[in-house]
Amino acid sequence: MVRKIVSWVLIGLGAFLLVAAVLAATWAPGQLERTPLDTDSTTRLEGGGQKLNPATGEVEDITVKATSISQVDSEASDDDVVIFASSTCAVLDEGDVPDCVAGTDERLVSASTEVFATDRHTGMSVDGSDYVEGEYEQREGLVNKWPFNAEKKDYPYWDGMLKQAVSAAYVGTETIEGLETYEYHVLIEHETTEVVEGVEGRYSMDKRLWIDPRTGAIVRQTQDELRTTYDGDILLDLQLAFTDEQVTSNAADAKDNGSMLDLVTGTVPLVGFILGPILLIVGIGLQVLGRREREGTHTA
Repeated sequence: MVRKIVSWVLIGLGAFLLVAAVLAATWAPGQLERTPLDTDSTTRLEGGGQKLNPATGEVEDITVKATSISQVDSEASDDDVVIFASSTCAVLDEGDVPDCVAGTDERLVSASTEVFATDRHTGMSVDGSDYVEGEYEQREGLVNKWPFNAEKKDYPYWDGMLKQAVSAAYVGTETIEGLETYEYHVLIEHETTEVVEGVEGRYSMDKRLWIDPRTGAIVRQTQDELRTTYDGDILLDLQLAFTDEQVTSNAADAKDNGSMLDLVTGTVPLVGFILGPILLIVGIGLQVLGRREREGTHTA
């Protein structure tokens, strides 16, 4: 009787592990490898450079801190498309200055807000006109993250100043806080665009992004932005980078999220496909052995 109970337990457990392995290998990646609808992140950057002071007409040295806030509109998003509301503000780092100030405040360097839609799986921009009320500015390429399982290749990357996608070229790998990342390079040189509201000029950007390939999260970012008049006079020459604390936090989050994904989509299928059949075979073997013993008893 005990053998019979044990055999059925082993058969049931083996079948459960096989089903779990199949689901983890086929269904789980599509469910887990998606931008979460509860995303609400704050990213902090710091740096400095030079900026034209409109009041004096002089180009002054500046120290800057910047804050970028990205929130998902879960009600407007769905299973495939996520809607982000994002705001970025850079201010002169002078004493106890808040993360952002009013447009008339002399400490304001730049400020922008935007709403955009991306594919929850690939991170690529999609048409959000059906998701967002009012006017919608279509974007192209990647905006605020790379796809899950990013590859060692170039990706189109959205540039808000040019209002178009540019190339983010794969450079190589680098280990940050114990996490292997992929480095991508965006280079824009002396492009004509609106450098200040209502003012045309020249715009350059040298940006590097270090990406966790498993989750597509941006772990580190540096950028060297230059805005000038057509004659080359500096309007803004700014170097910004994620703070050290931000990089450490991003790396820790990427490790945790990557480990969870690997556990569900890697470890669970591996254990299930190996241990499940073994338990089934042992359970069935016990059933057969018990049946033979009973038949032998009846014959005797």
